[in-house]
Amino acid sequence: QVQLVESGGGLVQPGGSLRLSCAASGSIFSIGFMGWYRQAPGKERELVARITSGGSSTNYADSVKGRFTISRDNAKNTVYLQMNSLKPEDTAVYFCNAVVKTTMASPYNNYWGQGTQVTVSS
Repeated sequence: QVQLVESGGGLVQPGGSLRLSCAASGSIFSIGFMGWYRQAPGKERELVARITSGGSSTNYADSVKGRFTISRDNAKNTVYLQMNSLKPEDTAVYFCNAVVKTTMASPYNNYWGQGTQVTVSS
């Protein structure tokens, strides 16, 4: 019904930057919160950043505040994560998340992308 497709991951040196994108497609009536989570090997999945439907409010994990910026383009059903000053501890699989109504009458349901690997290493 709804697909989230991430792009933009890769290998970057410490101090470098990457920009992740996530495009939602399929049976979409409206999209609420969109966000990014990450999961490092042997660790729980954690929230990185989240943005409200209109884009007016965001929240970030303490570990990324001041370095990462989340934004969205509602005309394209896309959320972005600009990651600057990357550190080795940012290495993880990054997952896109969105809450989506597929019809006017349906509830918001939670959807996940397949994940994109971000590796920060020299």
